[in-house]
Amino acid sequence: MKHYPAVIIGAGPAGLTAAYELVKEGIAPVVLEKGDKVGGLARTETYKGYRFDIGGHRFYTKVAAVQELWEEVLGKDFIKVPRLSRIYYRGRFFNYPISAVNTLCNLGIVESLLILLSYLKVRIWPLREEKTFEQWVTNRFGERLYKTFFKTYTEKVWGIPCSEIQADWAAQRIKGLSLKTAIINALFGSNDTKTLIKEFDYPALGPGMMWEKFAEAVEEKSGKVYLDTRVIKFKREENKITSITAEANGELVQFAADNFVTSMPISALVERMEPAPPPEVLHAARSLKYRDFLIVSLIVDRPNLFPDNWIYIHSPEVKVGRIQNFKNWSAALVPDPKKSCLGMEYFCNEGGKLWDMSDEELVELATRELATLGLVKPGEVEDGVVLRQRKAYPVYDSEYRGHLRVLEKFLKGIENLQTIGRNGMHRYNNQDHSMLTGLLAARNILGENHDLWDVNTERSYYEDFTADRLKENSKASLIAQSS
Repeated sequence: MKHYPAVIIGAGPAGLTAAYELVKEGIAPVVLEKGDKVGGLARTETYKGYRFDIGGHRFYTKVAAVQELWEEVLGKDFIKVPRLSRIYYRGRFFNYPISAVNTLCNLGIVESLLILLSYLKVRIWPLREEKTFEQWVTNRFGERLYKTFFKTYTEKVWGIPCSEIQADWAAQRIKGLSLKTAIINALFGSNDTKTLIKEFDYPALGPGMMWEKFAEAVEEKSGKVYLDTRVIKFKREENKITSITAEANGELVQFAADNFVTSMPISALVERMEPAPPPEVLHAARSLKYRDFLIVSLIVDRPNLFPDNWIYIHSPEVKVGRIQNFKNWSAALVPDPKKSCLGMEYFCNEGGKLWDMSDEELVELATRELATLGLVKPGEVEDGVVLRQRKAYPVYDSEYRGHLRVLEKFLKGIENLQTIGRNGMHRYNNQDHSMLTGLLAARNILGENHDLWDVNTERSYYEDFTADRLKENSKASLIAQSS
């Protein structure tokens, strides 16, 4: 059993950022990834030369330290991509961000007036509570617009009523947007809402290109990245992890370390500890819920389909939730310029009807739904492939916050263990927020003192986490230790 200064579990954005930050400071960690490629949820898959982004990953951030890392590692392989995404509803495309003229033409004067009246009503008599997604959105847009542009799509994503989804999710994902803001943006062309950027950076060969470069940089500086390696046990003695056991190529391998950093699902982490945590901690871990995801990538015999990067499908008559147009992210993702490639995204639960459909059935379903939406004729679809992703989204149900508090308290008591990333903290982070947790976890190993549970979308967008500031913190920490 080899001893390392740090073992990092998960080679996604969070784990590789932590590893990269450590090797820059002369510490060589080992990174263990259960998949066959790096990138985690932000990996790039390939099929017959076509490259697929799992879910669509824009490289846009207000976290300066993260932006600096992207540019440092990828540099000239970034391309600028104009952002265009629309909502499909009742057979029509609605601009997003909202356009007053477009929305009025699509909805008609009567429906537009009813939406405005509904908005005015909630401004005069707002809902007293904002515990749920439904209440949060209704208070900002009115009930009628909520039902038109939020309810159907959100319930496709989560598989539960909006009245059972906590307001935390809305506050993270659509912060700063209201009907008033949307109308001002539409009339004057301004846009300060963080989710509604007009262009973004993107690796020419998909997001996996970024994380492949990160992994190469880690290994060039004596770090190790092992793929197809699944962690199955954490050996715990009092308030420390002493070693982990992993399975690779049918064999069991043990790793000892001074520090452990993990982005694996927090529920799996707790379940695999030996000795087992207290019953209340196990109960909390087993009570967390996740939403799974699958994408059906279809190769279409037509060079141009629609100009969007992706389309949100609010139409209840189809199961697809969102459609990626990969050629509009980067032309290099599609090897034949005469073809197009679409990613039909379905939100589901493992073991459910959609998840258990065969690949052939899913390709047939996706092809049929494209025709129903009027985007592609069935005969134009030449081929397709299905990719499944477990635990893609941590669910913010009515009980998750209490369970997470129990887990946070327990894990903070383990001195040499840090959890990072979306699943490591059961938080619906973007990749830049996940990277920030990995970056700060590495800085903690180097002697700083950051509370990773305090890193969230609110803080990371409004505090200036620059590389210079991190270096200053590091120097201050070393001075404090020496004194």
